[in-house]
Amino acid sequence: QVQLEESGGGVVQPGGSLRLSCVASASSHSYTGIAWFRQVAGKEREGVSCINFSDGKTYYRDSVKGRFTISRDKASNTVYLQLNSLNTEDTAVYYCATDSVPFPCQVVLGTPTGYLGLDIWGKGTLVTVSS
Repeated sequence: QVQLEESGGGVVQPGGSLRLSCVASASSHSYTGIAWFRQVAGKEREGVSCINFSDGKTYYRDSVKGRFTISRDKASNTVYLQLNSLNTEDTAVYYCATDSVPFPCQVVLGTPTGYLGLDIWGKGTLVTVSS
C-alpha cells in the first residue's frame, strides 16, 4: 500500500506563501488522485483541494480558489499545494490523502465527511499564519 508524507509547513505572515509537498512511496499506478485536507483542533477536517490523475482536473474549496494551486510531478511521485495570500484562517494542520480505489474529487471535497472515504493519509504538516 502506498504511503504519503507531507512537508513544507511553517510559520508565515499574513499575505505570505508556502509550498506544501506530498510525496508518495509508490508510483501512481496504485492510486488515482491526491486530495489535500486541513484541520484545526476541535474542528472537522475539511477538504482543500484535489487532483484527479486520470484527466488532470483540479478542484478547490471556495475559500481558497485563486490563492491555492495544486499540481503534480509524476516523475517524483509528488503532489504540491502552493499556498499564496495566506490569512490567519488558513492556519491548520494540512494532510494529503488518497485511496486504494478511485475516488471522486467532487464528493471528497464537497461533503463535510468526504474525508472518511479515503483510507491512506500522511501525518500532516502544520501551517501557521501569524503576524
